Amino acid sequence: MNDTDSGDDGSGTSRRNFLLGAGAVGASALALGGGSVLADTRFSVQPRELLRVRIENVSTGTTLGTTADGEGSEQPVPLSPGAFAVHSPDEPMFSHGEPERSNGLEEIAEDGMPGRMADSLTGRDTVTSAGAFTTPVGADGPAPLLPGDAYEFEVDVARGGPDNYLSAVTMFVPSNDAFYALGGASGLKLVDGDELVTGDVTDHVSLWDAGTEVNQEPGVGAHQVQRQRGAGVGDVEREVVAPMREVNGYDYPATADVVRVTVERVEGDGESMGEGEGESMDGGNSDGMNDN
Repeated sequence: MNDTDSGDDGSGTSRRNFLLGAGAVGASALALGGGSVLADTRFSVQPRELLRVRIENVSTGTTLGTTADGEGSEQPVPLSPGAFAVHSPDEPMFSHGEPERSNGLEEIAEDGMPGRMADSLTGRDTVTSAGAFTTPVGADGPAPLLPGDAYEFEVDVARGGPDNYLSAVTMFVPSNDAFYALGGASGLKLVDGDELVTGDVTDHVSLWDAGTEVNQEPGVGAHQVQRQRGAGVGDVEREVVAPMREVNGYDYPATADVVRVTVERVEGDGESMGEGEGESMDGGNSDGMNDN
């Protein structure tokens, strides 16, 4: 499942190329606008809790070690704009051991483009709200997540209803088709009995391989988004989605050295949200999202 020819010319990745590649990821999200877009809420009879999810890049300039020479031998790990869903028990984005569903996971895992995934999730019966996180906190517009930056978005869940699972995915940018998933295929259950699951939930995040593009050495491969000539460029691989620990070939940094995910309670007044009262992250009402 791995490519033995990385296509690297040995020159490594300069800071200029790193920033240009990261910019390409950010540009792919420009059509999405800032914040997140939510689908309608269907389980409206249960008291709901508003939660803020924070995805922070905690990597440093030395987190990713490579075989490249010079400054490219050690690199940070940028993350991409991503997609999320609040849902009842299900595997809304992917399934372990099955091929990518042509629902947008490939676009996130290969190029950091979440629009198609966010759009596809809004039409899934088990999903009560879904959207994309694209703009780092304090940024003027969509951009990749560099060290020290964070994406934030808000979700609401029913304490007693079935729609209290959260799934979220973001690209491990210096790769061919690697992505982080919160809660794996089935998502993180945000209500445990009567208690909300809050605080640091990074131990529920894991690195996955989409199985759509042949892997090259992380941070070096010529067909990775920071170096490739355009979106979708790379050697096609018709494999299945699997945890990176099951994929032979290359070493990746520990998840906790790259990303931190926290969940905090924003409010919970015991009132139910009415049908269709999904709200965008910036507080405006939202009626959906179009893919870019």
